Amino acid sequence: MPTSRSYHSYLIESLQDSQEAAAYLDAVLEECNYDEFCLALKNVAEAKLATLDNSQSNVDCENIQQLLSSQANLDLVSSFQALNNLGFKLSVIPT
Repeated sequence: MPTSRSYHSYLIESLQDSQEAAAYLDAVLEECNYDEFCLALKNVAEAKLATLDNSQSNVDCENIQQLLSSQANLDLVSSFQALNNLGFKLSVIPT
């Protein structure tokens, strides 16, 4: 019997907090790797789906499940839509 849980389980649990999820997405964006960003979006979607209850609209659930089922990476427009569906927005700040 395992005495520890998987990293993925821990990650999904921690991403259920919106502030944690936003910091995670921000950190991944700083790496400038679009493949990793798509994976991060899917991780945040999985966490969000775990927190939805019966009061959430079916549209929210369907959009999130569609994101999770996507085998290919998202295009840029789909990424923006996914962020919006997950309750986030992308902003640009000067460095």
